[in-house]
Amino acid sequence: MSKITRISMTFPSDLLEEFDKITAEMGYTSRSKAIQDAVRSFISEHKWLREEEGSYAGVLMMLYDHEVKGLEHELTHIQHEYTHLISSSMHVHLTDRDCLEVIAVRGEASEIKALQDQLSTKRGVKIVKLLITAI
Repeated sequence: MSKITRISMTFPSDLLEEFDKITAEMGYTSRSKAIQDAVRSFISEHKWLREEEGSYAGVLMMLYDHEVKGLEHELTHIQHEYTHLISSSMHVHLTDRDCLEVIAVRGEASEIKALQDQLSTKRGVKIVKLLITAI
């Protein structure tokens, strides 16, 4: 077992309150265990960004405002540049302005990251989340 290190953390009170509420609902009896799991998840989610080698498969979830002029054209253009990565996509209308695009990807980590970055930086894109795994 790894050596245990005690640390001190500072949280805004509303963030800690929400964290405690959610972890209690999930059945955690230890705040430390919940924070350890959250940190492991964070590391797992971001570790692949450092390595940028190897084949990965995943899903990009993108929420955007389709009313932003020219955005849909830009997003389509970007996706056409990455057809070698994109296996499939699904478009969902959430509200009168908001759309959800789910894009299945498979390929090299560095290329998936480049696609994610290009989509994320467009004006009108609210969030791009990636769920990825090595293959």
